[in-house]
Amino acid sequence: MIKVRDSVNTAAGDAAISLLNGVFGYPAFRGQQAAIVESVGAGGDALVLMPTGGGKSLCYQIPALLRAGTGVVVSPLIALMHDQVAALRELGIAAAYLNSSLSAEDARAVEQDFLAGRLKLLYVAPERLLTPRFLDLLARVEPALFAIDEAHCVSQWGHDFRPEYLGLNVLHERFPGVPRIALTATADALTRQEIIDRLDLGAARIFVASFDRPNIRYTIVEKADSRRQLLAFLAEHRGEAGIVYCGTRRRVEETAEGLAAEGLDALPYHAGLDNETRRRHQDRFLREDGVVMVATIAFGMGIDKPDVRFVAHLDLPRSIEGYYQETGRAGRDGLPAEAWMAWGLQDVATQRRFIEEAESDEAHKRVAHAKLDALLGLAECAGCRRQVLLAYFGETSPPCGNCDNCLEPPTLWDATEAARKALSAVYRTGQRYGAGHVIDVLLGKATDKVTQRGHERLTVFGVGAELDDRHWRSVLRQLVVKGWLAVDHGAYGALKLTEAARPVLKGEVPVLLREPARRQGKAKRTALPAAGPDAALFEALRAWRRRVAEAKGVPAYVILHDATLREIAARRPDSLDALADISGVGARKLEAYGADLLQVIGGN
Repeated sequence: MIKVRDSVNTAAGDAAISLLNGVFGYPAFRGQQAAIVESVGAGGDALVLMPTGGGKSLCYQIPALLRAGTGVVVSPLIALMHDQVAALRELGIAAAYLNSSLSAEDARAVEQDFLAGRLKLLYVAPERLLTPRFLDLLARVEPALFAIDEAHCVSQWGHDFRPEYLGLNVLHERFPGVPRIALTATADALTRQEIIDRLDLGAARIFVASFDRPNIRYTIVEKADSRRQLLAFLAEHRGEAGIVYCGTRRRVEETAEGLAAEGLDALPYHAGLDNETRRRHQDRFLREDGVVMVATIAFGMGIDKPDVRFVAHLDLPRSIEGYYQETGRAGRDGLPAEAWMAWGLQDVATQRRFIEEAESDEAHKRVAHAKLDALLGLAECAGCRRQVLLAYFGETSPPCGNCDNCLEPPTLWDATEAARKALSAVYRTGQRYGAGHVIDVLLGKATDKVTQRGHERLTVFGVGAELDDRHWRSVLRQLVVKGWLAVDHGAYGALKLTEAARPVLKGEVPVLLREPARRQGKAKRTALPAAGPDAALFEALRAWRRRVAEAKGVPAYVILHDATLREIAARRPDSLDALADISGVGARKLEAYGADLLQVIGGN
């Protein structure tokens, strides 16, 4: 941790640390927060790349409080605005939002407060910000700053492009004297440059924090029976909040129904559901404990829920950025969390088909294929997953000791002859069939399809009997990942040899592949704090927090985070002064809840 006064010897620095301590209840800034606050507070532009849970919001909230006027925060999601404004109001900060959830009368009241200077932070969707009415409002006030959250949405090369973000350069054109801070948790070098270009941030200071999330355990398994595999994983997370991502709406519905039938509190979320159902399900996920959200990627951006203990993928995402963004929703509180994914060859075919069928030019398709290839490299790597993940974002790190490959290193085997047999079988069958048919030929299975095409008479029929079906699927998947086989999306997933396969087929290149994993992510979990004698007090504190949150109509974490409750349970403060030393308990929360907290502590 870096305290502001260690790096900023100014009155503004003293004011910033005073706000951090007294209002937000944190003893010191983390990482580059102090430098970012100083730079933006002094009127400079900034581009901030900081992982989820790294404290991005403080980087614009504190400068907005320090500067004259109202900080205007561009946010893409209504739910995020609601929760962040609720959290700020809990701290005694005058904050509001303008979005489609407000009635015309309520929206006018917020606008009047904005014009009168009664707000320190105003959250607004990009669509509303770009309207002539709102731009006129901005011209009549003195904005303290503009914060552009989820800034990667401006990138057409990124995984979550939002066209409305392209118009946000109007802020620089119309209000050149107002500092801007663009923030994102996910951006590779290409996306970073596009953010800079499209938002006119050429003169901005760039702050890149480490992308490492050491509290997250990464596990990637080969698909066998994905529903059974998922249930085995979720059995270790009973009663915990989590997200299960699926590739299609139908798979979301089927998975949610299946999990509910197994007794889990599982809810579906996808764009095909009506707005009211999506809102109700998201509210339950945010406000209740132990809800599992089964969703497409339509869910998750801006979700502030800190105690998500796991994120599971039943289908392959499109890129490492998407995977990182989605898994980053776990463990925002810094406590142990898990990212689990099951994938197979069909996932590769599906994603490549999506790329080819997309209405985009060849340049975008090449980038999309390259991004998918990088993700496949992560899925098939035999070394530390975290090293591969961080390397994609330009970081180096030692082996983490907390991913599946570090905990249970995979076995490599000499697959040179197996690779030649597989490639030969693809070639001899005419490069017109998917993995299932090729494997039937290798195993010597005289299925109807095999005999109808006369493939039982081929020289490759039965040459692969030494391996089983699962092993051959692993071989074919890895040959696709390595670029020696390609999936023809226009021919229903047919496998075809690439030019690079020629030396492999001739036996001129040795091939080392991973043995199919027999584990399914069952490495011993890292226990959460307060699992021993403090557990009873922790649960009593959570019950108290739940009652308060329900009475106020806000998510429980808006009152106090789990990490704060765990520290209270561990330290058992016996006075208001001692309670004030707990991270996350600022002056406002001490005044509002201090006596109640001491009463709960005294009764347990």
